[in-house]
Amino acid sequence: MGLDRLWADWRSQYIREVVDAPHREAECLFCGLAAAPDDEALVVARAEHCYCVLNAFPYTSGHVMVVPYRHGPDLEALTPVEAAEVMTVTQRAVAAVKRAYRPDACNVGMNLGAAAGAGVPHHLHVHVVPRWAADTNFMTTVAETRVLPESLAETLGRVRAAWSG
Repeated sequence: MGLDRLWADWRSQYIREVVDAPHREAECLFCGLAAAPDDEALVVARAEHCYCVLNAFPYTSGHVMVVPYRHGPDLEALTPVEAAEVMTVTQRAVAAVKRAYRPDACNVGMNLGAAAGAGVPHHLHVHVVPRWAADTNFMTTVAETRVLPESLAETLGRVRAAWSG
């Protein structure tokens, strides 16, 4: 028996797009996604002031984010109308994720700034992450790797179908 390999070549895209992003001030992942075609950008739904998009490097299947179109890192800088729509779209995202995945619970939150854990600290976004009792396993603990049971295309289809339901 030889050494098994778990190919995760998609991680190189993560390094290029997310980890290196703070060093490329002129480029913004979320502004780029907002301007891209929905299928290419993995956009679930759009509203007037924000959009819901799959996390391309999810914690679990069904991990989505709600992102204001207006670029900026500060929650307090949102106008009342923008803030209300971000919360309304977040509520719809939670409902869609619950319909699509039937999780035991959901994490909903924002990491405001790099020191708070934001992977993209210069553009505000809200995470919606479905969770299940005992959803951790040895891969996360030992190898710091998440095992995801479906492709992003399948996740996009499931969440989009549940969005209107």
